[in-house]
Amino acid sequence: MNYSDDSKGFTDLSLIVPDILLDIRYYSTYNFVGCRVDGYEMPAALLTVEAAEALHGVNEKIRQDGYGFRVFDAYRPKSAVDHFVRWAKDREDTRMKAVFYPEVDKSRLFAEGFITDFSGHTRGSTVDLTLYDRRSGENIDMGGPFDYFGVRSHYDAPGLTGEQRANRRYLREKMMEGGFAPYPEEWWHFTLSNEPYPDTYFTFPVRCRENTVSDGKEDGKQ
Repeated sequence: MNYSDDSKGFTDLSLIVPDILLDIRYYSTYNFVGCRVDGYEMPAALLTVEAAEALHGVNEKIRQDGYGFRVFDAYRPKSAVDHFVRWAKDREDTRMKAVFYPEVDKSRLFAEGFITDFSGHTRGSTVDLTLYDRRSGENIDMGGPFDYFGVRSHYDAPGLTGEQRANRRYLREKMMEGGFAPYPEEWWHFTLSNEPYPDTYFTFPVRCRENTVSDGKEDGKQ
């Protein structure tokens, strides 16, 4: 396992997929922690260049069916994962329980795999997203919200309507056709199968600029 602060292999997703919509929850207070998460200095979505270009290809295909992508999270710094771990160990902080984990006691978040010490997001080629209708701008009904800690987030969760199952299946199939691997426990979570940094966890913060961060000049880096 390696750590790196080098952002030159990354790009701002909005520059590769200009019509993508962003809802970066960890920059806001509307997330399971209930505050802005460490490492999110701007409401941006960064990905490795390879993952961003692959997602662009998928976006072009779903556009033909009247859909677009709304992204909740992409690259996640190690400092953010560490913030999640500290929060999970604080059993007294349950301010967002009713929204994000009403069915699970906070003491079980590690045991049930909702919180871990390492995240694939930190390798830079994982993205959390959903579909939206280009005509209305509204999210497509997936039968459960992003970051819900419970069974309804599983791809094949019981109790879904036929329409919700079809929507999840469409998203999964299009992402897999584009080279992304799904995560069965979270219908919104996809990782580029041939990710360029499978053994590297990155530490630089999430921020964006007018140009891509892949030039390595961010904050004076050369």
